[in-house]
Amino acid sequence: MNTTARGRTLVFDVNETLLDIEVLNPFFERAFGDSRAMRQWFAELILYSEALTLSGNYTRFGPLAVAVLKMVAKLRQVELKEGDVEEFKSTMAKLPPHREVPEALEMLASAGFRMVTLTNSAGESGKASLVQAGLHDFFEHTFSVDDVAKFKPAKEVYAYVARTLSAQPSGLRLIAAHTWDTLGALAAGYSAALVARPGNAPLAIGAQPDIVEPDLLRTARRIVEIDR
Repeated sequence: MNTTARGRTLVFDVNETLLDIEVLNPFFERAFGDSRAMRQWFAELILYSEALTLSGNYTRFGPLAVAVLKMVAKLRQVELKEGDVEEFKSTMAKLPPHREVPEALEMLASAGFRMVTLTNSAGESGKASLVQAGLHDFFEHTFSVDDVAKFKPAKEVYAYVARTLSAQPSGLRLIAAHTWDTLGALAAGYSAALVARPGNAPLAIGAQPDIVEPDLLRTARRIVEIDR
C-alpha cells in the first residue's frame, strides 16, 4: 500500500454509500407487508433528522431510527409485533458492504489517499458497523455527527471534520450516495462525488458534484484520475 498522502482527503458517508441498507427490505416485507416501506422509513428518517437540527434539537441516530420506524408503522396502521424492533435494530447493526466497496477502497488506499468516514450514526455504533463489515481498517478516523450534535447536511458538521483534520475544506472530498449530503459538503467548501445508486440522482440546482457515477468502484476510478 502506498503510504504517501495524495490529493484530497476523502470523507466517506457510510449508510447506503458503503453499507447496503437494502438488506432491511425482508424485514419491512414481513413486518409491514411491503418492502417499499423501507424507503419511506429512510426518507422520513432523513427528514426528521434535518427537522431536529433546524429546530435546535438533537437525539442520537439509533433512537431516532426506531422512533421513525414506529411512526411509519402508525401511518400504515401496522402493529409491530413483539421482537420486531429488536430484529430491526439487529439488522441495522449488521449491514453488509455493497459488493464493489472493498475493491474500490483498496484501489484508493493503494493510490495513497487519506480516508475517513463521516456518519449520522452515533460514534460507537458507526465504528462497530464498519468493523463488522470488514471496512474499518481502510479509514484513519471515523467521524460522527454526535461530535457536533447536528445531523448532516448542517455545515457545522463538515467544518468540524476539516478542523479536526487540520485541513482546508477545499482539500476534502465527500463521497456520498445522497444529494442532500453532497449539498452540505459543497456549501462547506468541499468537493463532492455522488454515488448515484438506485433511487439517488443529482439535483440540478446550485453547486454540483464534479463526479457522478452509479457505484463506488467507478467513482474511485474517477477520483484517482482527478484528485492527483
